[in-house]
Amino acid sequence: MALVTFLKGVNVGGHRTFRPSIVANQLKEYGVINVGAAGTFVVPKRVSQKRFRSELLRRLPFDAHVMVCTGEELIAAASNHPFGSEPSRHDVVHFVSVLPRAPHAFPPMPIRIPEEGRWVLKVLSAHGRFLFGVYRREMKTIRCFGELDKLMSTPGAIRNWNTIGAILKVLEENELT
Repeated sequence: MALVTFLKGVNVGGHRTFRPSIVANQLKEYGVINVGAAGTFVVPKRVSQKRFRSELLRRLPFDAHVMVCTGEELIAAASNHPFGSEPSRHDVVHFVSVLPRAPHAFPPMPIRIPEEGRWVLKVLSAHGRFLFGVYRREMKTIRCFGELDKLMSTPGAIRNWNTIGAILKVLEENELT
């Protein structure tokens, strides 16, 4: 069973930067596959989540929030038509927020931020520790993700739906499901 790891808030705006390809190479004993530049890794070899998290954190030049899930968890969450009927548009991005663990309860869906007026971010559905939603391409979006973290009482690692698609492809191509 493959693991998928997501780092939160790295390689953004010159803050907490590192080279994911170098870290992946340092973890080659686990067969780590780097997906993108935001600290997303697929781990094909069998290893406990706790051990891999520890190995990864040892190689980072800073403290980081690390979310680890199994490939099976991600596939199950993604296969549920998580965006419902929300259409794709050029000015709206589909995203996934990966939480460290599933909350005991979710606020009613959809979650709109801000609650009143024109939304910048909407969470449309949740599956376990995964939140699925859309956001507008605006400067306010980063602040809205911070509000979402507060609402959920835990930080989430945000990834574009295209990145999730790339992870699912890696899992499929390497027969890691």
